[in-house]
Amino acid sequence: MAARIRKGDTVVVTTGRSKGQRGEVLRVFPKEDRAVVQGAAIARRHTKPTGMGQPGGIIEREASIHLSNLMLIDPTSDKPTKVGFRVLEDGTKVRVAKATGQVIGG
Repeated sequence: MAARIRKGDTVVVTTGRSKGQRGEVLRVFPKEDRAVVQGAAIARRHTKPTGMGQPGGIIEREASIHLSNLMLIDPTSDKPTKVGFRVLEDGTKVRVAKATGQVIGG
């Protein structure tokens, strides 16, 4: 299956506690259909000190979000859009923004 959302894309979260937040995709897990978005779905983890010089405490980091809860931001209109695919004349398959029809780079 082709990847509609890839690392480096700017997306908006459509549902959940981080609804409406925009961010860059840091990692994508294709087998789980999940992605990590910068600044969204912050999870707190309580850690114990593991050795000399390693402090314990509460660490905040981004948790993964299901791809169905993300929408790609159209680079031309700066609005959320669905993603389609098109095969160009030279045979390459590219992603296309459904709202504007523009080819999405990457």
